[in-house]
Amino acid sequence: MSTDTTTDTTTGATEGATRHALRTEAAPPPAGAYSQGLAAGPYVYTSGLGPQDPASGAVPEGIGAQTAQVLANLAAVLAADGLSLADVVKSTVHLQHLRRDFAGFDAAYRAAFEAAGGPLPVRTTVGSDLMDILVEIDVVALRRTED
Repeated sequence: MSTDTTTDTTTGATEGATRHALRTEAAPPPAGAYSQGLAAGPYVYTSGLGPQDPASGAVPEGIGAQTAQVLANLAAVLAADGLSLADVVKSTVHLQHLRRDFAGFDAAYRAAFEAAGGPLPVRTTVGSDLMDILVEIDVVALRRTED
């Protein structure tokens, strides 16, 4: 699967600030009018991604497997800008069944972020009405600067 980073650079309101859209075939395509990710200044913001396999569109069964797939999709979008889960500073998580699935989600989430090697990001986790999936996550990552 190839990674295609589409760059659409726009100068922001602050002089010299730029932003560009991130796109990769290694994550599911957007289902609407939004970017998979957006690099803006020192940050990368991702859209909320679900657990669809980017090649087949299949959704795995169970909260642990779905969480692992969502995090793999997020990692692919971050990689389009040279980042990884270790660069994530904030995540927002939506769970279809907050009480039922929190422990299973949290175990898979913790495993992925600990394997990435960075500190655990700050996180907000809420219950949401999702469309035929158990989990959706969006993240904010800090871009590396040249020293």
